[in-house]
Amino acid sequence: MLDIRFIRENAEKVQESAKQKGYDVSITKLLELDDSRRGVQQQLDELREKRNANAAKMKGGKPDEATIEEGKQIKTELAEYEKQFESIDGEFQGLLSAVPNITLEDVPLGGEEDSVEIKKIGEQKTGAVDHLDFALKRDWVDFERGAKVAGAKFYFLKDELALLEQALIQYGINFVTQKGFRFLTVPHMVNSQTAEGAGFAPKGDASGNEYFVEDTNLTMIGTAEAPLTGYHAGEILNEDELPLLYAGLSPCYRKEAGTYGKHTRGLFRVHQFNKLEMYAFTLPEQSKEMHERILQLEEELWQSLGISYHVINIAAGDLGSPAAKKYDLEYWSPVDGTYRELTSCSNCTDFQARNLNIRVRRKDGTVEVVHTLNGTAISLARGLITILENYQNEDGTLNVPEALKPYFGGRERL
Repeated sequence: MLDIRFIRENAEKVQESAKQKGYDVSITKLLELDDSRRGVQQQLDELREKRNANAAKMKGGKPDEATIEEGKQIKTELAEYEKQFESIDGEFQGLLSAVPNITLEDVPLGGEEDSVEIKKIGEQKTGAVDHLDFALKRDWVDFERGAKVAGAKFYFLKDELALLEQALIQYGINFVTQKGFRFLTVPHMVNSQTAEGAGFAPKGDASGNEYFVEDTNLTMIGTAEAPLTGYHAGEILNEDELPLLYAGLSPCYRKEAGTYGKHTRGLFRVHQFNKLEMYAFTLPEQSKEMHERILQLEEELWQSLGISYHVINIAAGDLGSPAAKKYDLEYWSPVDGTYRELTSCSNCTDFQARNLNIRVRRKDGTVEVVHTLNGTAISLARGLITILENYQNEDGTLNVPEALKPYFGGRERL
């Protein structure tokens, strides 16, 4: 969430940014509640001082009736103001948590169609066979049996395609660890405080993409970003420790609600897939540079796999609540003759860290909220589609990308 002090001082900016992101929030109402809340808090503080003074008068002997009556009156008033504060604070916190992060200055305005291409790498080939048709012909994927055991859009990977996924995972792990990221496996479930703190929809929000575990406070993760965000929750880090770089490997579980009309065939937009995620905790002044670094690493990784792509600066209306800025790296699909989603990276500034109280102690002793960033190294479902589309042969075989040959004992084709 945003700092309420920042909102007070930048009310118009916060309101406009929320509007640009497509969030219907009233900063005027929030600040009215903030004023009421602070007014009641002041009354509570004054009553508590009176209560302490009254208690002091009762020490060392029998208090007089006036002192006793005063104590009773203070107790009654405290109960009333505490109830009033609880009601106002509940509404205030709900509105505050609904305010999205503000966008950075160079984020384009508008919706998805207004995102700006900033780079294009590689040639635009055409004429490939759809990844699902290619994989089915080799009996490398089974959606029918996946649906039988779990439901639509679940699947089995088989033989060389399953091995290709493992090769991509191991290649990605080697790549990010050599770039200074500490490799972690992560819990596949997080509690609601962690999920909501990372910016994911709370339980009961129909717009959310999360699977919740009934009769628990847990949700299945949609990305390793959630547990990685919570890794340092409630901690104060030291300035000389930052930036902290982590890479988390996990399954990702998503309802894919609201994807009607989007490209969904085969391994696109499935309910479960594996992903290797990069994550960074930085000082506030480091986050813009770190965002560019994570993007550069994503580009380097996919260039090393021989994939054509472009990079787009995502428009404000297509940003989620936590992100202040986001880049998408989209690969060129020789099947569809267009660019398709592959990876993304976001600078969430202090939004997630404030939710989970993750701070840094400066060398001068001052304490402030850290910044957090995330970026996908490899989303395995999308990664497999990309390799299948770009390395297939007319005879139905698949060339092994040069970078992955060591994981197949030097084999040239699958």
